[in-house]
Amino acid sequence: MTIRMGEIQHLDLEEIATGEHIPPIHPGAFLKEIMDELGIRQYRLAKSIGTSAMRISHILHAHRPVTAEMALRLGLFFDQSQEYWLGLQTRYDMETAKDAMLDRLRMEIIPLHAA
Repeated sequence: MTIRMGEIQHLDLEEIATGEHIPPIHPGAFLKEIMDELGIRQYRLAKSIGTSAMRISHILHAHRPVTAEMALRLGLFFDQSQEYWLGLQTRYDMETAKDAMLDRLRMEIIPLHAA
């Protein structure tokens, strides 16, 4: 399989080329972007999905995770897959955990095949 340069021109590969670490992106950043694009305010979203504006604010500011319940609400409201929202949270959690402890755990844990 061959990939032509024209097919990937839209990709920003600068971080990969420079070796800079890209920090994990909380699902709240994606939610904020969608809300901004659609002109939806926190209060309207909260009222429409049956939750508090404070809960939306906490998600937008990465102080609260997108739970399975919230993923259902957001998915239904935006007519998206609920798994999309839960997947964003799972990816964020995993990347955050890797950043915080992966190197230390590699030194502490003896893999089964090496035991």
